[in-house]
Parts: sequence; C-alpha cells; structure tokens
Amino acid sequence: MDMTALVGPAIHLSNLQFCWPGQQALCISIPEFAVGAGERIFLHGPSGSGKSTLLSLLGGVATPQQGAIHLLGTDLTHLSNAQRNRFRGDHIGFIFQQFNLMPWLSALDNALLSGTFSSLRRQRAGDLSKQAIRLFERLDLSPDLWNKPASELSVGQQQRVAAARALLGRPEILIADEPTSSLDALRQDAFIELLLSEASAVDATLIFVSHDERLANHFDRKVALSAINQQVMSQ
Repeated sequence: MDMTALVGPAIHLSNLQFCWPGQQALCISIPEFAVGAGERIFLHGPSGSGKSTLLSLLGGVATPQQGAIHLLGTDLTHLSNAQRNRFRGDHIGFIFQQFNLMPWLSALDNALLSGTFSSLRRQRAGDLSKQAIRLFERLDLSPDLWNKPASELSVGQQQRVAAARALLGRPEILIADEPTSSLDALRQDAFIELLLSEASAVDATLIFVSHDERLANHFDRKVALSAINQQVMSQ
C-alpha cells in the first residue's frame, strides 16, 4: 500500500453509528468528521462522552453498525478482523490509557514489539534497537531501566515505554489516549514536544485525547467530541 499517493484527508468518518453489544442506544453518531494529513488534533470531552469508543473504532478494534471509517484511503469497515489488525500494526501508533505493556518483558522488548509485529515499521525504523533507545533517551528513561521488566517500572515510566512503542517505526497515524495523565508537568511538556516532533518528522497525523484543556494550545485544532457526535448532543 503506497501511502505517498494519498489524496484527501488522512482520517474521514461518514455516517458513523455505533452501539456496544447488548445496548440499544447509540453512543457514537457522527455524520462526518475529517482530519487532514499531518494535522494535529486535540480531542476532548467529559467521561462517558465516547472518546475511548471513538478511538476503538479508529483503531479497528471495534466496528460500527453503520457508516465508513477511511484511514489513509482505506475503509476499515471493508476489512476482515485479520486485515484490520495488520493495518493497525503497520500504520497506527497507539498510546493506550492503560499502556497494555507485557509485564514480563523488559522495557526495551516492550518498545520493540511494534516492529516485531510489522515488517513495514521494522523497515522504516532501520535499526529497531537504536531507534527505541533514541526515543527512550528523549523521553528521559534512564538506561538502568531499559532491561527491567515492565512490572517493576513506575506508572510514569510505563507510560513512556508505551509512547516509545507507539512511535517506533514512524507510523502515519498516531492516536494517544490521555498519554500525559501519569506524568509530572515537566515531563508532560517534554512528552508533547517529542510527540509533535516525531509526528512532524514524518508528517504523521495525530489524534491526542485529553481532559486537560490547558494542553490544547500545542495543537493545530481543538475538537470537542460533543461538537461532532450527535448522540452526545441529543442526550
């Protein structure tokens, strides 16, 4: 898949409707929403407004009952589960709110997982270990922690490992779910600078979700989920 030939927005949602199994009420109803290639979006909304659900849809973890989800020109709703997993591994760097690290693996091995499961990101990274270490250094993760199991790291340290894993291999889309919630103010600023710098280096599209609206001025556009999700507006 040649992403250099991409024409149009990096992310385009149309007529999107979703409800979780066993529920009758929709939690997502988005007539249309687009994010340009290379655009940095700050997405915010209160708890329960559907932010994590929307990210699950963008990552292909959940599939809508109706509508289309175009990422980099590919409609995820037309892909099988295996194809969505491969697409996500190749093209999306995800920083999960709960980190999703393998507790028995070292910090370095956790960071390398994104390259392990994607030959495309492995190719882009060149030397996976060197790129992971460069990211660790920029994230202020000291060398004595690199070979420690993730279970022995603090919450803030685990969060930085998760960020390095997402950035490794330079994915075209970065999705960050409350990525600074466990960092102090100084490391928050350093983290956002790194995220924006890495995104700019490859013109990646960034969706940054946070309840802390003080961070919004770092981004190209601030979007309230209630402004695009008609289901939230109707409640």
